[in-house]
Amino acid sequence: MILPRERLLELFQAYPRDRRYALPLLQDIQKQCGYLPKEHIIEAAGYLGVPLSRIYAMATYYRSFSLEPRGKYVIKVCDGTACHIKDSKNVLETLKGLLCVGVGGMDKDGLFSVETVNCLGACALAPVMMIGEEYFGKLTEESITEILEGFRKREAVVAGI
Repeated sequence: MILPRERLLELFQAYPRDRRYALPLLQDIQKQCGYLPKEHIIEAAGYLGVPLSRIYAMATYYRSFSLEPRGKYVIKVCDGTACHIKDSKNVLETLKGLLCVGVGGMDKDGLFSVETVNCLGACALAPVMMIGEEYFGKLTEESITEILEGFRKREAVVAGI
């Protein structure tokens, strides 16, 4: 979502016009929008007085940033050594099938995006994935289906359906 100009200016005003605040400013923009819209990156560079190329380099260097819209819930599938051995590929294939989405993509409802990460630091739970701030381990096709249904039910409750 693109922020209204007034809201974007409020975010900017929380930071001095100094390039050392570029990273936290980008983090705040992404927190509000779910990704870093091109327009906001340009505005941030202007506000901070930093060349656009530096802001863009920062936005593309850190994997936590996305230049494309992402789902409300970002699913991070671990592919570290322990998870890889415990078949994280099957976790990824199950998610891709259930959500009809590829890695880096967003499902048609805009609810889920799927990403892979090198390690989530939960090797004892392998294979593991993270949705938002929640960890889910010892995954099977059945448990993945249940987890996704749980998130969809949460959304239905919030929407009053």
